[in-house]
Amino acid sequence: MIRRLRWPILVALVALAVIAFLLFGQKPVLLPVAEPAVQPTTGGVYTEGLIGQMVRLNPVLDYYNSADRDIDRLLFSGLIRFDDHGTPLADLADSWGISKDGTIYNFSIRANAKWHDGQPVTSDDVIFTIDLLRQDNSPIPADLRDLWKKVDVKRLDDKTLQFLLPEPFAPFLDYLTFGVLPAHLVGDLSLDQMISATFNLQPVGSGPYKFKRILVENGKITGVELEAYKDYYQQAAFIEQIIFRYYPDSAAAFEAFKKGDIMGISQVSLDILPAVLAEPGLNLHTGRLPQLSMIYFNLSQTEKPFFQNAAIRKALLMGLNRQRMIDKGLAGQGILADGPIFPGTWAYYDGTPRVEYDPQAALDKIKEAGYTIPAEGGSVRKNSDGVAFSFELIYLDDANHKTLAEAIQQDWMNLGVEVILKPLPLTQLIGKLDGRLYEAALVDLNLTRSPDPDPYPFWHQSMASGGQNYANWDDRQASEYLEQARVTLDITERTRLYRNFQVRFAEDLPALPLFYPVYRYAVSSNVQGVRMGPLFDTADRFNTLPAWFLVTKNTAGGLVPTSTP
Repeated sequence: MIRRLRWPILVALVALAVIAFLLFGQKPVLLPVAEPAVQPTTGGVYTEGLIGQMVRLNPVLDYYNSADRDIDRLLFSGLIRFDDHGTPLADLADSWGISKDGTIYNFSIRANAKWHDGQPVTSDDVIFTIDLLRQDNSPIPADLRDLWKKVDVKRLDDKTLQFLLPEPFAPFLDYLTFGVLPAHLVGDLSLDQMISATFNLQPVGSGPYKFKRILVENGKITGVELEAYKDYYQQAAFIEQIIFRYYPDSAAAFEAFKKGDIMGISQVSLDILPAVLAEPGLNLHTGRLPQLSMIYFNLSQTEKPFFQNAAIRKALLMGLNRQRMIDKGLAGQGILADGPIFPGTWAYYDGTPRVEYDPQAALDKIKEAGYTIPAEGGSVRKNSDGVAFSFELIYLDDANHKTLAEAIQQDWMNLGVEVILKPLPLTQLIGKLDGRLYEAALVDLNLTRSPDPDPYPFWHQSMASGGQNYANWDDRQASEYLEQARVTLDITERTRLYRNFQVRFAEDLPALPLFYPVYRYAVSSNVQGVRMGPLFDTADRFNTLPAWFLVTKNTAGGLVPTSTP
């Protein structure tokens, strides 16, 4: 029995020796160890440097102060809000309905919507706020006051209300993002009393964060402290506290970041952009602003016949090196524009052909139109009637617009087109546009807080006299598209109408689109979950703030700070 066992044992020993020898020559193989899954959790303090100064924390009074609007976005809520594509989303209102004729809007307020003092948000709060907005001395643009004066608002019950419009107006939802005020706290105040009310320094809202205190140093307001509102009607924010500190400019805020005083910079100006990009632990987020730089031509100027020719207008656009303008004048912080509707929105048509920089093709088109260098010499082209291709370009008198205007002048001079530059202060520039007392104008269209494109005021033929159709574009086909889009509720049909309008605009080019500027926001890499898309207001950078986090927990339940990438 023992003899018969010895041979198998020997074979086994030899085999083990061979295996051991082979393994000895191999690198060790480490089996993967699953790391514990982490998820965001409540905790942490985020401190941001705001550029500017606090005036009043009140959504009815903050229209012209972006620093106030940034904080108010977190303190107060509107009936609805918009995502970065311009699509309306539920906010205080959890549902709404619109009549077939587009003149009646019914809204239902969330049952669990509460003010920061625990009182319910009601229809009375919305109606009271609108009554303030429609007053003659309301500090909002006149067109907004006029709109609210024409809209009848009815209380149906504590949680439902109705808007009655005098006529269909599809962009109406745009106007329902205003921050609602608590009528039970300030409902007995007039607008004049509201301006000096202590409420503006101790606000009570219904947003994801509530006011805690104002920070004061040497008798001066230096910041504001907020804390997450646990009874917020949507998901409560992860970050428990937010502290805003005020700085005079981006450079001062950046120095504060490097000292460890703050974790975010609300606006990154071009002068500190290279340093911000090079700063370790600081992430830069960018988003398209609701602005468009354009060159308007006064199409009613009969003494400038070249303005009436669409082929020449296209040639002038082809002759502009717009990308170089963005790269040199804006440090690359801009997006080439193809039309008057913002890219990334539901109304934008991405099939619009891009007019590329092609100075030779531009020159050929100008020659085909009959503008040549005179036989007697010179650098400015003329037509057969002796009309010189020369005109005046007005622009805002500041360093940025001066640089841009000079680049335009040089590009067109290379085509034999003379541009006489004339800088003007803002009030005079607006006066020239309103009176149509100009030949060409470099302007910035600012459509802040207008997610719905509604190009009607700027391009409809009825707005050419007394409206904002500064180019005097008289195109019936384009106007019909805009008319229909203003009264059509179906989003698919509106998209089609705006696509047709953009195609028509690109064909005729009543004005030359240059670029959309970009907003820059810097946040410490320790802050996770930050996402920012195209903006309709600088406060939109906080649209996703409730989902930002500083602390995570693993599957075992332990809390850990987020690591720096």
